[in-house]
Amino acid sequence: MYAAHLRMMLVGALVLIAAGGAASSADPVAAGKGYVIAEITVTDAEAYKQYAQAAAPIVTKFGGHYLVRGGQTVALEGEAPAGRIVVIEFGSLAAARAFETSAEYQSVAPLRYQAARSRVFLAEGTAP
Repeated sequence: MYAAHLRMMLVGALVLIAAGGAASSADPVAAGKGYVIAEITVTDAEAYKQYAQAAAPIVTKFGGHYLVRGGQTVALEGEAPAGRIVVIEFGSLAAARAFETSAEYQSVAPLRYQAARSRVFLAEGTAP
């Protein structure tokens, strides 16, 4: 009786492990989307415009699309951001990182460094 109960517990544990593994973040279907999130204070509007025009096709090439690109920001709690907010959605955190570290993007990033002060980070969304 004890051995049968132990076998059932072991089988149950293996089923739970298998089910948990199917929904892990390593599974690209179950993983959440990836986001580049930036708070940008533009110091040179013309130079920043050049950066934005150069970066947009690279975002598209890596499968990203802009969810937020400037526009009005309303602070509800805490301090409002000093500048504009940009949120770019990618299919995964790995795709967002690939965009940020790509040679293509790294070749235009210096335009942003010269035209703005920025805080930029990656965030992983929740799985559907």
